[in-house]
Amino acid sequence: MKLTNFHTHTNFSDGENTAEEMVQEAIRLGFTDYGITDHSFASCDLECGMLYTAYDSYKKEVRRLKEAYKDKIRIYCGIEQDYYSDHPAEGFDYIIGSVHYIRIKNEFVTVDFGGEKGFMVLKDAAGRYFNGDIYSLLELYFETVSHVVQKTGADIIGHFDVISKANESFPFFDPSHPRYIASWQKAVDSLIPERKIFEINVSQVLRGTKTEPYPSIDIQNYIRSKGGRLYYTGDTHSIIRLQEFAEFLRKRC
Repeated sequence: MKLTNFHTHTNFSDGENTAEEMVQEAIRLGFTDYGITDHSFASCDLECGMLYTAYDSYKKEVRRLKEAYKDKIRIYCGIEQDYYSDHPAEGFDYIIGSVHYIRIKNEFVTVDFGGEKGFMVLKDAAGRYFNGDIYSLLELYFETVSHVVQKTGADIIGHFDVISKANESFPFFDPSHPRYIASWQKAVDSLIPERKIFEINVSQVLRGTKTEPYPSIDIQNYIRSKGGRLYYTGDTHSIIRLQEFAEFLRKRC
């Protein structure tokens, strides 16, 4: 069985382990292809992303690992480019384009929190900007996602419906609501002509905080019906998560 993972983070951004530790573990687990995709610099999120001054060091380190372990694994230097990144994604092997925020007037509202915290952030934003209409906020999110390839130059579309992260444990919208369905279908329809890969991100399934990956099964089926391509990723932030992802892939085959 061929094990691959093209969405992973290191301590260059918000990962727990060094790039070399992650590569060594990937080799031990039997991965054949491994992409490192630390978060891009974004002034609206200085905690998770790399400083733009670290880009050269990041690329240099991944190139070193690519050469040092070339007989054991194929390594790729990627980046997870945020929609609102302040620094261009240049000189990388590939780009994951992701939306972690929506911009409302001059505020960046995160859509990437889970649990009660994520629920409260989005409920508060809907109250302040949309008179409590959560579906207007969801429509704005998917409208933003519909432009993610154009904005980031993405080869892979990251966690398409990440805004649903808090909805399972603290429900704040109905996934069967016609406005919600129409908003994500419109985004898919806009992205399909770009002919890019949609990742099936299982990170929260592995953590036990969601029962479905991103995108949801319904959205996956719609993407396939439109001729879109999907690919499993672990969005791994630590050695432990990489181990869990390897186990997940083995169980699927």
